[in-house]
Formats: sequence, structure tokens, C-alpha cells
Amino acid sequence: MKNNIIIAGVPRAGKSTIAHRLAVRYGYQHVSMDSIIAGFEKCFPETGVSTYAGLSSMDTLRMISGKMAPFVRAMLDSGEYDEFEPGMVLDMYQLLPEDYMRYIHGANCVIYYFITSDVTPGERFEIQKRYDTEKDYTFYKSDEELREGAVYIVEQSILMREQCLRCGLPYYETARDREQVFEAFCNRIGKRVEP
Repeated sequence: MKNNIIIAGVPRAGKSTIAHRLAVRYGYQHVSMDSIIAGFEKCFPETGVSTYAGLSSMDTLRMISGKMAPFVRAMLDSGEYDEFEPGMVLDMYQLLPEDYMRYIHGANCVIYYFITSDVTPGERFEIQKRYDTEKDYTFYKSDEELREGAVYIVEQSILMREQCLRCGLPYYETARDREQVFEAFCNRIGKRVEP
């Protein structure tokens, strides 16, 4: 059984929330790739991993995904997380399905995408406002910045959905009935790990 889980998708779709719930309920070790990427940006700029490289949001997503996917594969191949029961849950924003398939597929893990592709940018803005907390970097952004971000988050969600469909990878829409989606997903994982 593949004991590691990757939770990928867009901001405020519930990746960290789900990963935390799996850690609390079932004992998964939670690893946040967003904090690791921040470390790369600050300490190893020569890698070119940068959220603020002056690229469009879509090009930034593609660039970071392409650079970090092989890194995630190396983490999984190290075997360090195989000793944990039931395993590791890694949450990550910038990982496209095509890069998962190219670099990670076949490793000791399964992946699930959490997206919000079935809403307008205006609706996406409202979701952001509803679920942002003081812990989120976006909490301190202006409404104008959040509205602009909502446009590209919907675009990225649509891209991820299209790639998931093409690659045969599971995805969850969390713009509506969020808590029900989370609970159903956690129960699904619970059936995998509980005796």
C-alpha cells in the first residue's frame, strides 16, 4: 500500500486544513512544502525557485512545479518517510498534475488535488475572504490584490482540473459544500488506514 499522500491544489482550497486533519485523526506526519519553498527562495536563490521572479502567475506556477516535483520525488525515494505509520501527508500549492506524472508518479505516494474551478473570480474572492486567517500571508493583502489573485486562482484551478482529467488523477472541488467534501475525503482516507 502507498502510505504517503500528497495534497496539491490552489490557495484556500483546503490543502493545509485537510493535511492537518489527516495528521490529527490518523497519525500522518504533516509536511508543508510551501514552507520548504519559502526556504529555497530565501536561502538558495541560485536554484531559481522564486514566487516573485517577475513572471506571470501561470508561468510562476509552471516554473516552481517543474523545479520542485523532482525534489519531492527525491524526498519520497529517500525512504525517510516510509518508516512512519501510516506515512507522510505533504501539502503543496505549486505542483501541476503533468509534473506529478513526469517526476513523481510511481513513487510511494498517492495524490489528490483540491481546487476551486467551478466559480467566478468574484465568488473565489469571497471564498478567500471567508477562509483567510491571520496565519495566511494573503490575510494582510488589500481587497484589490485579493480580487486580482482570485482571477489567477480560478485560471490555475481550471488548468489543474484539465490536467487531472487528462492524467486520470483525482480532484475535489471545494468552493461549495466545503466541510462535506473535507469530511467525505477524510473518511475515504480513514478506510485506507484503519484496520
